[in-house]
Amino acid sequence: MAKSSADDEELRRACEAAIEGTKQKIVLSIRVAKSRGIWGKSGKLGRNHMAKPRVLALSIKTKGPRTKAFLRVLKYSTGGVLEAAKLYKLKHLSKVEVITNDPSGCTFTLGFDNLRSQSVAPPQWTMRNIDDRNRLLLCILNMCKDILGRLPKVVGIDVVEMALWAKENTPAVTTTQRTLQDEPVETAVTGSDMKVSVEKELVAQDEEEDMEALLGTYVMGIGEAEAFSERLKRELLALEAANVHAILESEPLIDEVLQGLEAATNCVEDMDEWLSIFNVKLRHMREDIESIETRNNKLEMQSVNNKALIEELDKLLERLQVPSEHAASLTGGSFDEAHMLQNVEACEWLTGALRGLEVPNLDPVYANMRAVKEKRAELDKLKATFVRRASEFLRNYFASLVDFMISDKSYFSQRGQLKRPDHADLRYKCRTYARLLQHLKSLDKNCLGPLRKAYCSSLNLLLRREAREFANELRAGTKASRNPTVWLEGSTGSSQSGNSADTSAVSEAYAKMLTIFIPLLVDESSFFAHFMCFEVPALVPPGGGANGNKSGSYNDNGSDDDLGILDIDDNDSKAGKNAAYLVALNESLQDLLDGIQEDFYAVVDWAYKIDPLRCISMHGITERYLSGQKADAAGFVRLLLGDLESRISLQFNRFVDEACHQIERNERNVRQTGVIPYIPRFATLATRMEQYIQGQSRDLVDQAYTKFVSIMFVTLERIAQTDPKYSDIFLLENYAAFQNSLYDLANIVPMLAKFYHQASEAYEQACTRHISVIIYMQFERLFQFARKIEDLMYTITPEEIPFQLGLSKMDLRKTLKASLAGVDKSVAAMYKKLQKNLVSEELLPSLWDKCKKEFLEKYDSFAQLVAKIYPSETIPSVTEMRDVLANM
Repeated sequence: MAKSSADDEELRRACEAAIEGTKQKIVLSIRVAKSRGIWGKSGKLGRNHMAKPRVLALSIKTKGPRTKAFLRVLKYSTGGVLEAAKLYKLKHLSKVEVITNDPSGCTFTLGFDNLRSQSVAPPQWTMRNIDDRNRLLLCILNMCKDILGRLPKVVGIDVVEMALWAKENTPAVTTTQRTLQDEPVETAVTGSDMKVSVEKELVAQDEEEDMEALLGTYVMGIGEAEAFSERLKRELLALEAANVHAILESEPLIDEVLQGLEAATNCVEDMDEWLSIFNVKLRHMREDIESIETRNNKLEMQSVNNKALIEELDKLLERLQVPSEHAASLTGGSFDEAHMLQNVEACEWLTGALRGLEVPNLDPVYANMRAVKEKRAELDKLKATFVRRASEFLRNYFASLVDFMISDKSYFSQRGQLKRPDHADLRYKCRTYARLLQHLKSLDKNCLGPLRKAYCSSLNLLLRREAREFANELRAGTKASRNPTVWLEGSTGSSQSGNSADTSAVSEAYAKMLTIFIPLLVDESSFFAHFMCFEVPALVPPGGGANGNKSGSYNDNGSDDDLGILDIDDNDSKAGKNAAYLVALNESLQDLLDGIQEDFYAVVDWAYKIDPLRCISMHGITERYLSGQKADAAGFVRLLLGDLESRISLQFNRFVDEACHQIERNERNVRQTGVIPYIPRFATLATRMEQYIQGQSRDLVDQAYTKFVSIMFVTLERIAQTDPKYSDIFLLENYAAFQNSLYDLANIVPMLAKFYHQASEAYEQACTRHISVIIYMQFERLFQFARKIEDLMYTITPEEIPFQLGLSKMDLRKTLKASLAGVDKSVAAMYKKLQKNLVSEELLPSLWDKCKKEFLEKYDSFAQLVAKIYPSETIPSVTEMRDVLANM
C-alpha cells in the first residue's frame, strides 16, 4: 500500500514553515481535495466547484494551563509553496458527516456552529482512501475528547467498522499529554489505545457484560475459534428454522400485513409520481431562474459597458470640439499687441488638440474613426490658415519697423556727431511676437524659413546703413597727418622717418569701430538665433562681452538677448548643439550681416593710407576680438573678424613687399661704399613697429622682419660682388652698422636677436678675410715659406726638409732678411692699408687689434716650424714682434 501523506515529514515541515510565528505545533498533516456541494444535493459538484488540492493540519497551542486545538486549511501558492488559507477552532466543531453519495466513503464534511452564514454549503473534503479518512477523523475525535472533554455528532460512520479499523491499524498518531508541570509534550499513541477509546464510546457497559457472559457459557479455549464459529453457525440455522416455522403459523397476520404493505406501496407510488412532477416543475423553474439570471447579468454588463462608452464618447467629443473664441482668433483675429494673449492661447489649444489626435495620445481604436479624421482635417485647415496669416503679418511688420528707423535720420551718425546704434526699442517690439514664433515653429517648422529671410533682409538694410554712416563720420572726424609709405628707399635722406607724425588716432578709430559694432553684431546674432527659434546654445557667455575690451559689452542692460520665454517643446529644448541647426543659423546670419564688411574694409584701407605701420596695431586689436569669439557661435562675426585680419595682413604685406623692392633698388647702383642707407632706416622702422605691437601681432611683425633682413643680407652680398676688391670692407662695415643699430632691440626681440647673431657671424668672417689679405700683402714671402714647409711635412720627415730645393737654411735666411729687415715699416704699411679703405673710422681700433692678433698667431706658428725644422737657426721671437706691434 502507498505511503500515507500523514507520514510525510517533508509535508509536516512545510506546514510548520507556513504557520511559523503563530506559536502553534503541528499534530497531524494530510493532503485532501476540497470541493463544494449544493444544499439538498450532497456529493454533486455545482458549476465552478472543481476539486482543489489542499492540506488539512491539526495543531495545538499551549498558553499556561490551557491548550487550544485548531484545524488549519493550507493551500499551494503559484510557486508551489504552502500558505495558510483558513483557520477553524475545534471547540466549535459540532458535526462530522460522511457523504453517503460518495461510493468510496472518502468524502466528508465538518460542521462548525460559529459559521457566519449557514446558507452556504460547507466544503467537502475527499481523502485518498478510507485509511487516511479514518486516521484523520480518529485524531479529531481523540483531540476533542482529550482537550475539550466532549465529542461532536458523528453521522454516516459505522462504529463497528471504526473499531475494527482502529484495532487492525496501528499508525503513529501524535496526542498531547501533560506532565507534572502541566506542560504539553507530544507522545506516540498506538492503535490499541485508539481502539479502547473508540469502543468505550461505541459499546455500552451492559452490552459488554452480556458478551462476556455469552463467551463464558462456552467452555472453549482461546485457540478454538473455528469450533466456536461452527457451533454459532449451527445455532443460527436452528434459530432461523424456528423463526420460519413461527412465521408460517402466523399466516393471517401476514396477509393483513401484506395488504397494508400493498396499500402503503400504492401511496408511495402516488407520492413518487407527485414528487417526479414536482421535480420536473422545480427543474423547469430552476432553468428559468438560471436563464433570467443570465439575461440579467448580460443586461447589467451591457449597462456598464454603455455607461463607460458614453463617458469615453463624451471625452472624445470634448477633444473634437473647437471653442468659438479660439476659432475666431485663428481664422480672423487681430495680431496687435493687445490681442497677442488670445492668439497665444489659441495656438496653445491648437497645438494640444493636434497632439491629442495623434496615436500615442489617442487610443488607436479612435484613430480611424471618420469623425476623428474629419476633425483632424479641420484642425489642419485651421493651422494652415493661421500660419499663413501670422507669417504675412510678421513679414510686413519687420519691414515696417526697419523702414520707420531708416526714415528717421536721428538714428544714424551725422556730421560732427558719432551715433552709437541702439536697437533696444526694435528688439522690445520684436520680443512681443517671440511666443508667437515659438508656436508657429511647433505648428509648422517650414514657415520659419521665409520669416527668417524677411527678418534678415529688413535688418540687413538697417545694419549696413548704420555701419556706413558711422564709418564715414569716423573717418571725417579723425585728424591725423599722413606718414610716407617709403621707408627704405635709398635715394631719400637717412632721417626720413625720424620725426614721423603721431597716427595713434587711426588705430583708435579702428578700435572704436570694432568696439561699437562687433558686440552689436554678436548681440544681433544671439537675438536672431533665439528670436527665430534656432536650437543652439547662447552665443555670448553670460556676464561678459565677447571681445574683452575695456568698454564692456554693447548691451548695457545685460540680458537684452534673453527673450524671457520658455521653449514650448521640451524635446526641442533638449536638442543641444546640432550641426544641422548651426549650418542653418550661419546661413541666415550670412543673409543678416552680409555687406557690412565693406565698411570695415574701408576703415582699414583708410588707416593704411595714413600710416601703413598702423596695420600692426589694427591686427592686434582684431586678434583680441577674434580670440573672444566662440568657435561654434556667432559664426559670421567670427568670419568677419577673420576677413578683417586677412585684409590687414594683406595690406601690411603689401607695405613689406614695397619696402623689400626699395631695398632691392640699391643693387642697381654702380658702386657703393660705406654703410647702405637702409641699414639704419631699418633700425628706425623696427623700433616703430615694436611700438605698435599689440596682442598676437608678434607673428606678423616677425614675418616682416624675416623678409626685411633676408632681402637686406642678400642685397648686401650682391652689392659686394660688384667690386670683389673692396667686398670684405663693404660687408664688415654694413654688418657692423646692422649690429650697432639693432643692439638694444635684439636684447628684447628674439627674432631680431637671431638676425643679430647671423650678422655677427658674417661680420667676423668678413673681418678674417680682409685682415688675412692685408697681412699677406706685407709678409707674403715669409708665410709662403712656412706654407711650403707645412705641405712637405705630410710626405717627408722634418730632418729631410732643409735639403729640399728652396727650403735650405740659406733660403730661410734670405726670406727672414727680406721680410723682417724693415718690420716697422711693414707693420706701418699694414696699418695704413687697413685705414685707407675703411669708411667707418670707429671700426679701425677693433680691426687693428684683430689684425695684430692674427699676425702674431701666424708668426708664432712660423716660429714653431723653424724651431722644429731648423733648430740651429735664430729668428726674432714672438715677444719681440709683439713689442714692435705694441709700439705702433
